[in-house]
Amino acid sequence: MNKQSALQANLDDGLFEPLELTEGFTTSEELSRALRSLWSTFYRNRLLIAAIVAVAMVTGLGVTMMMTPKYQATASIQIDQQSTNVLGDDKSQVDPSAAWSDADRFLQTQIDVLKSQAMARTVTEDLGLATTGNFVRRMGGLPAEHPTGALSLADTREQQIVRLLQANLKVDLPRDSRVAKISFTSPDPQQAARIANAYAADFMMFNMKRKFGSSTYARSFLEGQLNDTRAKLETSERALLDYARGANLLDVSGGIASSSDVSGSTSTPRSLTTSNLVQLNDAYAQAKAARVAAQQHWEQAAQTPPMQLQEVLNNQAVAQLSQSRAEAQAAYQQDLQRHKPGYPQMQQAAAHIAELDRQIATLAQSIRASIKDQYETALKQEQALGGQVAGLKSSTQNEQNRSVEYNILKRAVDTNRTMYDSLLQRFAEVSAQAGVAANNISQVDTATVPLGPVSPKPMLNLALAGFLGLVVAGGFVLLRDKFDDSIRTPEDVPTKLGLTFLNSTPLLVEALTPQEALDDPRSALSEAYAALRASIELGHKGGTPRTLSVTSTRQSEGKSTTAYAIARNFAKIGRSVVLIDGDLRKPSLHRLANVPNHKGFSNLLAQLSTIEETLSPTDIPNLSLIAAGPMPPNPAELLSGPRLPDLVTELAKRFDIVIFDAPPVLGLADTILIGAVTEATLFAVEANGSHHGHAKAAVRRLSANGVNLIGAVLTKYDARKIGYGYGYGYNYSYSYSYGQNDEAPREKSRSLAFWKRN
Repeated sequence: MNKQSALQANLDDGLFEPLELTEGFTTSEELSRALRSLWSTFYRNRLLIAAIVAVAMVTGLGVTMMMTPKYQATASIQIDQQSTNVLGDDKSQVDPSAAWSDADRFLQTQIDVLKSQAMARTVTEDLGLATTGNFVRRMGGLPAEHPTGALSLADTREQQIVRLLQANLKVDLPRDSRVAKISFTSPDPQQAARIANAYAADFMMFNMKRKFGSSTYARSFLEGQLNDTRAKLETSERALLDYARGANLLDVSGGIASSSDVSGSTSTPRSLTTSNLVQLNDAYAQAKAARVAAQQHWEQAAQTPPMQLQEVLNNQAVAQLSQSRAEAQAAYQQDLQRHKPGYPQMQQAAAHIAELDRQIATLAQSIRASIKDQYETALKQEQALGGQVAGLKSSTQNEQNRSVEYNILKRAVDTNRTMYDSLLQRFAEVSAQAGVAANNISQVDTATVPLGPVSPKPMLNLALAGFLGLVVAGGFVLLRDKFDDSIRTPEDVPTKLGLTFLNSTPLLVEALTPQEALDDPRSALSEAYAALRASIELGHKGGTPRTLSVTSTRQSEGKSTTAYAIARNFAKIGRSVVLIDGDLRKPSLHRLANVPNHKGFSNLLAQLSTIEETLSPTDIPNLSLIAAGPMPPNPAELLSGPRLPDLVTELAKRFDIVIFDAPPVLGLADTILIGAVTEATLFAVEANGSHHGHAKAAVRRLSANGVNLIGAVLTKYDARKIGYGYGYGYNYSYSYSYGQNDEAPREKSRSLAFWKRN
């Protein structure tokens, strides 16, 4: 019969599929098992966890009751990035404001200033906290004169107060807001409000002092620059004046001050020579113009008869003389009618007319001569002025050569004067702004005396204590479970012992004995051992082992019951089975099977009895029992003889299966001797027992001595006790029933599904 057909046969008989025949677990199944294992760990230690949490909460409550109540007062201020320009101009402040793109850094800088030691010292001085030790005592400490704990002798009272202020100060600036909240915590509510308000007021004043300090520095800097520039200006002006005097460059334009032409370029001051040249040049030009006019006038007069000259015609004397001659000529013509030209009177009249003609001609010649004189005078003036201008031109050219250095010095004077004027104007602006600078810090809310403490918070402290208690308890339980080798669940068998898990048997109620439970085919114990028998059949490589020993780590782990139950189950399926009580030190099978113990295994080993004499029939068909017999003085020595292998061989020939109830492993060599002569050994482990590493040591000892361990059975297993509930593991129920109709198929399918699931 192959493995698959054997499995089907056991399923048809109502048995379960062994654990080692499953295909493997999926990820979700492994996770589910891990969670169940974790829950089981906490459930088993629930009382310990509850005790640790209770202790933690009581401790938290005690600490809360011992804590000093603390009160917190809060003041709020608004921090603007730029202050209002009181002067109303567009010029920048001396203290530059942060750029809008750098607003977060600017605000964080203000918060850091609030938390700085400088602010703490300012508040200390403002409130006079360092004058007495009251502040430190109110904060729950001792003044620095009596250092304790972390304080050292080098600490001063002010340093201690500064540390206390910084430690109890909280500045909160919400995101996307410019309103900062300044909170101070103190055992004294009035003190908390007073210090919070002092921080707000002193920070605004501190900010103003910083601005004023910046303006003062700027004024001092500008004042120093003004003094230096003024000295440079005076030096350059003196150098210019000294050079002008040394070079005879006398300024007759009204001083050394520069003048500008129309184009805006600076010109050299007008010296005396230049001034004379300008004046003479103007006179020369006028004289030349007068000479040209006089020359033209004379040339015209020279070509015109004297009596036709306009000057002669317009001359008053010539006009009078011409009028007198006309009158005399008229009288002469009239007298000529009465007298002869030779008449003395007529001659006298003619002489008078001639005299008048002579006077007119003389006067006309004189007028024309005056025109010539005017021309000659204008020519001489022109020539004289031309000579003087030529002389001054030479002097002016010499002066222009000397004015190059003068212009260099004058430009230095102009540069220094421009710089001095700019600095003077800036100094005036800074002086005006220093007294009217606006503060970019303004108070929004003042701190009021808090009505209730902010700490301690009993409910929060209890919650934290409970949470910490849970954490500590969980860590302790997990650490304890890590080093605990107790086998509690089926998963622990391969994990902690390295053995194949064959099956588990339930924990019986106190009112039920193993014999009673095994006699009931519907009991959970009977079903468990039936499944264990199937696992042994299908789990052994060569089929059902002909010889099998059952052992455990220590006494009372259910190995005897297991050996008896396995023998019963094999016998029930028609196998001839002999059950041997190999525990010669503390036998128990004779009581379980209700047979006498006069002769038994010890007699066979000592060759004092035959097999027929020691075999005892039982109530179970096909099952015979060999009791332990009388207790020998040295069971190990008796088992070490040559009789044991021969006895096992002989029994294997007479029975289908030989089952030994071997003694416990630790401290004894009996089990190793029995396991060495049997094909397979089954290891019984009590569920939830305290093994303290003994089970692992027992398995290692058996394996090291060549004992063939086919697997382990978990005895006295109660899933509810470890927190797995009714739905986990092998759900044995005393109400399990093979009812009529469809009940049996339903139970059978449920069992099949369960074994496939596990």
